[in-house]
Amino acid sequence: MSYEITGKLVARFEIVQRTETFKTREFVIEKSEDIGGRVITNYVKFQCVQDKTAMPDRFNIGDDVKVQFNIKGTKWVKDGRENYITNLDAWRMETVKLSQESGQSDYNDMPPPAEMVDDLPF
Repeated sequence: MSYEITGKLVARFEIVQRTETFKTREFVIEKSEDIGGRVITNYVKFQCVQDKTAMPDRFNIGDDVKVQFNIKGTKWVKDGRENYITNLDAWRMETVKLSQESGQSDYNDMPPPAEMVDDLPF
């Protein structure tokens, strides 16, 4: 299952080479929401892996971005105790610009809609 969230890119970390064949990179977006007249701000840390580690380089700190991601969880036992970790694995990022007139999002990495041709006889 895939999820998405929109927020402001606030941190981008270096690529970490975990093994000879596996690398990861983390970045953080800030997401603010008005809940009952009170603004709540959350900071969401994502991970990208392998060929996706260059993905955050296309964006500047402060850019509004839409992140598409999967949730992955791992369980392991150490010293007889069960441990769990959850990763938000980002697989796509887009720049988001909010149109002031309409409040609609404009994703700048998507092609513009094709012009409609009205060839109906009525």
